[in-house]
Amino acid sequence: MDDIWPILARVLVVFGIMGAGALARALNWLTSEADRSLMKLTVNLLLPCLLFHKLVTDDRLSGSDMIFPPIVGFGTVLLGFFVGVSVLALLGRVIGFDGSAQKRAFVFCVGMYNYVYLPLPIAEQLFPSAVSTLMIFNVGVEIAMWTIGVMVLTGGTTSWPGALKRIINPPLMSIVAALVVRGLVRSEFLPVDVSSALAPTVHHLMNAVKIVGDCGVPMGLILSGAIMLELLREADWRFGWKPFGVAAGLRLLVLPAIMLVIARFAPIDVDLKRVLLLQAAMPSASFSIVLVRLYGQDAQVALKIVVGTTLLALFTIPIWLIVGRTWLGV
Repeated sequence: MDDIWPILARVLVVFGIMGAGALARALNWLTSEADRSLMKLTVNLLLPCLLFHKLVTDDRLSGSDMIFPPIVGFGTVLLGFFVGVSVLALLGRVIGFDGSAQKRAFVFCVGMYNYVYLPLPIAEQLFPSAVSTLMIFNVGVEIAMWTIGVMVLTGGTTSWPGALKRIINPPLMSIVAALVVRGLVRSEFLPVDVSSALAPTVHHLMNAVKIVGDCGVPMGLILSGAIMLELLREADWRFGWKPFGVAAGLRLLVLPAIMLVIARFAPIDVDLKRVLLLQAAMPSASFSIVLVRLYGQDAQVALKIVVGTTLLALFTIPIWLIVGRTWLGV
């Protein structure tokens, strides 16, 4: 019982920042015209700085930490798509879908969870040692989204060069750059006297990178809250509830349970177990709506699943974190 309030408080802080973003949108302080430029700034500058600083300065990372987390991340998304397709095969008519556009949106939103803006600040508060592992884990999630995920949305007709081009983005490049820097430092590539001369400058540069990177998560959460309010206004809630109900059950109940079983019995380290616990508790990714629209699938299905699971996650995230920490012993 003593663990409930600290966990709940940390989750409420994250949703509170999103609420501030929603309030800013409601008061017209943050207009929809600014969303695109601020999101580009966050994705292309703020988050890469955050990733670079964390990975360069975290001395706990070893070689295996660079290999297994992305594989597991890729696998969790694949698991979500598989569960979504399987349930459609069994219950498609019961759910009431009348076209492939609805089915593809459903499967994609079930498989893709919010892997950055919600879990990252919670990890920083609850599992600080797992933050770097989470970032490496998300490389696999990103690759799965732009390859298998796009195949889900296009029926397998995606252009692989186009998908690979999207994978090579600023956050991934910042991770690669951080690993290169770590390798140079650890291999003592530079002479000692050169390293000593550069140390003060490098220290100040890293501080600057940290200051910029620290803005990434708050900005992302504020934007998420503003966009979520916009989506609430757009969603047609008269359009059948069955797709949302089934998707919410899969995303917030079935898949978390499966992922916790994997975390319990898989031969992985404690920090990766913690990352699996965090990601298992997440709702559908808000970016799913963007991709569903981009590839011409049913945006109303995506809207309801994303908005609905995000609102429910305010209650389910603390429950899964409490249950998961006890069952996994982390």
